[in-house]
Amino acid sequence: MQELTHYLNGEHVKGTSGRFADVMNPATGEVQAKVPLAGKEELEKAVAYAAAAQPAWAATNPQRRARVLMKFVDLLNRDMDKLAEALSREHGKTLPDAAGDVQRGLEVVEYCIGAPQMLKGEYTDSAGPGIDMYSMRQPLGVTAGITPFNFPAMIPMWMFAPAIACGNAFILKPSERDPSVPLMLAELMEEAGLPKGILQVVNGDKEAVDAILYNPVIQSIGFVGSTPIAEYIYGTGCAQGKRVQCFGGAKNHMIIMPDADMDQAADALVGAGYGAAGERCMAISVAVPVGDETADRLIEKLVPRIEKLKVGPYTAGNDVDYGPVVTAAAKANIERLVQSGVDQGAKLVVDGRDFKLQGYEDGFFVGPHLFDHVTKDMDIYKTEIFGPVLSTVRAKTYEEALGLAMDHEYGNGTAIFTRDGDAARDFANRINIGMVGINVPIPVPLAYHTFGGWKKSVFGDLNQHGPDAFKFYTRTKTVTARWPSGIKEGGEFNFRPME
Repeated sequence: MQELTHYLNGEHVKGTSGRFADVMNPATGEVQAKVPLAGKEELEKAVAYAAAAQPAWAATNPQRRARVLMKFVDLLNRDMDKLAEALSREHGKTLPDAAGDVQRGLEVVEYCIGAPQMLKGEYTDSAGPGIDMYSMRQPLGVTAGITPFNFPAMIPMWMFAPAIACGNAFILKPSERDPSVPLMLAELMEEAGLPKGILQVVNGDKEAVDAILYNPVIQSIGFVGSTPIAEYIYGTGCAQGKRVQCFGGAKNHMIIMPDADMDQAADALVGAGYGAAGERCMAISVAVPVGDETADRLIEKLVPRIEKLKVGPYTAGNDVDYGPVVTAAAKANIERLVQSGVDQGAKLVVDGRDFKLQGYEDGFFVGPHLFDHVTKDMDIYKTEIFGPVLSTVRAKTYEEALGLAMDHEYGNGTAIFTRDGDAARDFANRINIGMVGINVPIPVPLAYHTFGGWKKSVFGDLNQHGPDAFKFYTRTKTVTARWPSGIKEGGEFNFRPME
C-alpha cells in the first residue's frame, strides 16, 4: 500500500497527525494508496516555511519570476503523459480528458508569464506643485488554495500560477481523493527554479481547511467546490480579515431554439452532458428545447447518440467516452437522484440504472441517463447531480426558456443554440449568468479572460485567472511624493487640496 506525503519546503514529508484517507481506484473500487490528513501543526509548519521564503521571492523582479513559469510550461509538456496517467488513475477520467485538464491549467501558466506587464503600476507627474503620484501592485504574502477532486491539475494551476507570479508564497490543499498530481506539480515548479517554500502541498480534510481559515499569516484563500462549503469558507475567511474568492455549484442550461442545427445541438449536449461522467461545474445538465416539435426532434437525435456512448476505464483506450465517478458515495447519490426523477414523474428516456461493466463490477461506473418532461419542482432539476444525467425541460416560448435559466439559484454557465443572431444577442445581454456560450456548449473562457459565475455559483467580487487574478493576488499601494524646489520653514496644520 503506497503512503503519500505532504510537500513541505522542497521535500516529501510523511504525515504526523496519524489520520489518513483512502485514495481509491474508481474503476475497480480498490484502495490504491493512503494520503495523510494534516492537522493544525502541520499546516502551521508549512505557513512558517512560506513566510520565511516569501520576502526574497517578492523581491525577485517579475521577469525572473516569469522565467520560472516559462520553464514550468516546458516541464508540463515534457511530462504530459505521466501527469495524465496519474490523474486518470485516481480520478477515473479518460486519458484525453486528463491531458485536457493539464492543458487548460498550462494555458493559465502561459498567461501568467506576462506578469511584468500585468504588474505595472500607474504614474502621474505634477499632480501638484512639485508633487508626483504613483501606484504599485504588491504581493499579499502567504496565500492558500483549496481545490476540488474534479480538476486536480487545472484548478491548482489556476490559483498558484498567478499567486506565485505576483510574488506570493502559496499553500495548496488539494482534494484528498486524487492528491498525486498536485504533489507532482509542486515538484515540477521547483525543478523549474522556484525557491523552496514558495509552493507547498498540505493534504487534508476539514481540519486542514479550518487551520487555513484561522491562520493569521495567510492573507487570501481561493476555493472551488460545492456551494454550501463555498459559503462556509467565504463567510469564515472574510470574518478573519482575509481576501477570499469561492466558486460553488452549478446547474447549467442549454437553450435549443427551433432554428438550431439539431445535429450540432445533439452532439454538443452529449459531449457537455456526459463528458467526464458529468463531474464538471460547467457541464450542461439541463436541455431546454423551445416548443414540443423542437423537443421531439432533439430527443430523437439524442437517444441513439447516448445509447452508443462507451463507458469504461481509462486503460480501455482513447475511444472511451467517459469513465467512473470518483467514489461509491458519489455513485449512490446519483442513483438516488435518478430514482427521485422517476418517482416524481419525469420520463426516463435512456435508463442507465442497470449498467454493469464486465470485469469492473466493483467500480464506480454509472450508465448514461436522459430524462424528458422534467419540471422545475423536481429534485433532478433543482440539484446539481454531478453525474451522467441530462434533464430535458420543455419550454413553450423563448421567454419561458430564458426565465428558467434566470430563475435558477445557480448562475455559472449557460448556452444557446440558434441561427438567429438577434436571439443570440438578446440572450447574451439579458441572461444573469456569468459565462455564456452561443453555439458553444461549455463556454469556459480562455486564460486571458476571466472565469466566474453569478448568483450562488460565486462568493467574492473577482473571477479566476485573466486580469482579475493579478488584482486578487496583489494589493495596490499609492505613493504621493513631493520634492520641493527649496527649503521652506514652518509646518502646515490644515489639510489642503491639490492646487
